[in-house]
Amino acid sequence: MKERRKLERFTLKFPTKIEMVISGQEKRIFDLQTSNICAGGAFFPTTQPIAEGTRVKIDLFFSFDDLKAILDKLRLGGQAHMRVKGTVVRSESAGMAVCFDEDYQIIPLQSPSNSGGNP
Repeated sequence: MKERRKLERFTLKFPTKIEMVISGQEKRIFDLQTSNICAGGAFFPTTQPIAEGTRVKIDLFFSFDDLKAILDKLRLGGQAHMRVKGTVVRSESAGMAVCFDEDYQIIPLQSPSNSGGNP
């Protein structure tokens, strides 16, 4: 079978919070982990995959040490998280694949030593 992916995929495990709005104000939050990721999306192993076509909000948490390219570019230490929205494009018994929207935010997390507060 020919590979259809257009973007390079990496086997990286990032802690992730996925939020799904069920109806109106009711939300459901999943604490998952990526199994692989690329610039266009990620796969999340889960025994309770979300239905295809569902819109989700995703927070990916990672160490800049894991992403040296970002560290070199931003010259920051510590950790960050990426906030992105997307759509579930594949749902199966092993998990679900989410296609990311093009707009996203990478947000440095304040470390306790850099919080500016007094001990």
